[in-house]
Amino acid sequence: MSRPAAIVTGGARGIGLACAEALADAGFEILVVDLAEKAGDGLAANIAARGAKFAYHRSDIADFDSHSALVDAATSAFGRIDCLVNNAGIGSIVRGDLLDLKPEDFDRILAINLRGTVFLSQAVARAMLAAPGDHPRSIITITSVSAEMASPERADYCISKAGLSMWVKTLALRLAAENIAVFEVRPGIIRTDMTSGVTAKYDSLIDGGLVPTRRWGEAADVGAAVAALAGGRLGFSTGSIINVDGALSVPRL
Repeated sequence: MSRPAAIVTGGARGIGLACAEALADAGFEILVVDLAEKAGDGLAANIAARGAKFAYHRSDIADFDSHSALVDAATSAFGRIDCLVNNAGIGSIVRGDLLDLKPEDFDRILAINLRGTVFLSQAVARAMLAAPGDHPRSIITITSVSAEMASPERADYCISKAGLSMWVKTLALRLAAENIAVFEVRPGIIRTDMTSGVTAKYDSLIDGGLVPTRRWGEAADVGAAVAALAGGRLGFSTGSIINVDGALSVPRL
């Protein structure tokens, strides 16, 4: 039996890289998709050192015309697709008063975070249905606690993640009978490049009890959840939301 293969978008750094590493450790071959023309120094060696075959594909998921080439790259490299991790995304281009939100900024974040992810998922799901596999199959979308917790200064980001949350639900219903599990993973405050500019702010908030576990989340925390879901043992939980947030999103009095 051949090893399962996974696509990880935005997989060259941060949460995406942690997902790629965790999946490689779990026995998956890895195709990393990112914006750079070629994989950065050490990325291929990192994944290969974990016993996985590695491939890289340059793509902007907002470009719908690139999706078929991305799918072809995975099937060409590994002969199969068993897991898609939708991680690629951007934060708000400008944080500020939502009454000042510009249509072009709104359109850009939705083009990547929502529309690009939706239609790439569609393309991968079609490929999975066309070639049934012998491993558990899954589509896992990284959203955010911001899918439910509102931040008015970055409303466009929150809207994009809330839209993805509904996409996961509908996709899970469509693919449940096909034995393709669909999950939403919601990270909380995770130490990445995206949060590096607000480290001091969140250090203070975490010390003050904002996160009940009293620590930052790490990218590896998200990777561990993704690897567990992709392994197939939670297939009957398809459509579920997995919070990776140290209980940040639990309502409190």
